[in-house]
Amino acid sequence: MSTQPVGNGRHRVVVIGSGFGGLFGTKHLKRADVEVTLISKSTTHLFQPLLYQVATGILSVGEIAPATRLVLRKQKNARVLLGEVTDIDLEQRAVTSVLLGETTVTPYDSLIVATGAQQSYFGNDQFATFAPGMKTIDDALELRGRILGSFEQAEVARTQEERDRLLTFVVVGAGPTGVELAGQIAELSDRTLEGTFHNIDPRDARVILVEGAGAVLGPMGPKLGSKAQRRLESMGVEIQLNALVTDVDAHGVTVKDQDGTTRRIESSCKVWSAGVQASPLGKMLAERSDGTEVDRAGRVVVEPDLTIKGHPNVFVVGDLMSVPGVPGQAQGAIQGATYAAKQIKAEIAGKQNPADRRPFKYFNKGSMATISRFSAVCQVGKLEFGGFIAWLAWLALHLYYLVGYRSRIITIIQWFVTFLGRSRGQMAATEQWIFARLALEAVYGDSEEGEEIVRGAAGRRPPGPAPGVSPADPTGNGIAAADKPGGNRKVG
Repeated sequence: MSTQPVGNGRHRVVVIGSGFGGLFGTKHLKRADVEVTLISKSTTHLFQPLLYQVATGILSVGEIAPATRLVLRKQKNARVLLGEVTDIDLEQRAVTSVLLGETTVTPYDSLIVATGAQQSYFGNDQFATFAPGMKTIDDALELRGRILGSFEQAEVARTQEERDRLLTFVVVGAGPTGVELAGQIAELSDRTLEGTFHNIDPRDARVILVEGAGAVLGPMGPKLGSKAQRRLESMGVEIQLNALVTDVDAHGVTVKDQDGTTRRIESSCKVWSAGVQASPLGKMLAERSDGTEVDRAGRVVVEPDLTIKGHPNVFVVGDLMSVPGVPGQAQGAIQGATYAAKQIKAEIAGKQNPADRRPFKYFNKGSMATISRFSAVCQVGKLEFGGFIAWLAWLALHLYYLVGYRSRIITIIQWFVTFLGRSRGQMAATEQWIFARLALEAVYGDSEEGEEIVRGAAGRRPPGPAPGVSPADPTGNGIAAADKPGGNRKVG
């Protein structure tokens, strides 16, 4: 175990997380008389709103996930520490992180916790084996492999039943991520892949958007939700509202409708975008701070100044904080982190005490969601509009928040190629992207249980193929057995 040096007497600020909250909090302390240590389990700053474009072949990882060290290279009072935070000692004011078995303890005077949220399966975590979420780079690359692999396997499918299952894509959750992803899968099959296969027509693919509530884009209101629904349906996307997913396996999903009846959707490729769960650090902070609570999603119910009870030097921002009226979006994280940085700078400058802080006030700059090329919906205050103008506004806003001029320029080029033409520049996929997550679960978990997880995700039903599943695809996952880890490869 190593302990970070005490330093030269300057105020020590530890920031946990390299998302919008962590990065903006660190950058706003650039000219302050402090030493900032940003601790993150990821080497990159991920622009999460564009993950779905990585999953559907529009953008590469590099455009939306620059290395955090490079972003902060010119900030002399900041350093980056890679590792997963395992402990926060509020009494000793120290953060413990672990990287490949090496434990590091970093002391702090002020702490900003911005670890965000992860996908929530509402108590059914086993669904993740068959329906990845859309929260990390690995999720996006895995999904790209699953999408493209389904088309490839459908090309060699032996029965129409098998082909139909492989060409059915189910997106669970009709929030912004689900709507954007469903729209892009539809455009991928109708435009990019048209004419690229011999035995199948990619335009025959079914894209099904399943939502447990009664509206698409519910938080944005009925007007924009209806507009988004009409646009998706005009693209051929099937929208099923008031439909709860009760089970997910390798070969499809089980749905319970509003009248209580259940039905089956056979599908090889599923993606989950139905809910989020806060980082486990939220619960840890609440347990170690008398009187602090978490909400149902695990978010910390913070004080008006975004701190936890009894610890005015510990700020919680972004998706980890629970503040009425503040959505789990980038703007909330950015504004919360900026507020926390200002309070720290005012305190070390002697301009205010924690008791004198003004409460955090969130300024709602609006919400946006893109549906397809040339079409989006936008809500700014009481103003609601959609179509081409909203799409241009969406492009401009996302370009503005991308980090680095190089990323912006390349993104513009990729958008130009994709939206004005038919091609996509990031159509590569490998079997490792599909199976790496499950393989790691098998390595770090119980060996027998891990083997069952991988076998289950692959749809294996030993000793023989499942009914309706071709020997060419005993795994039911859109990739031939010979292309799977450990599969037989015939050379020559």
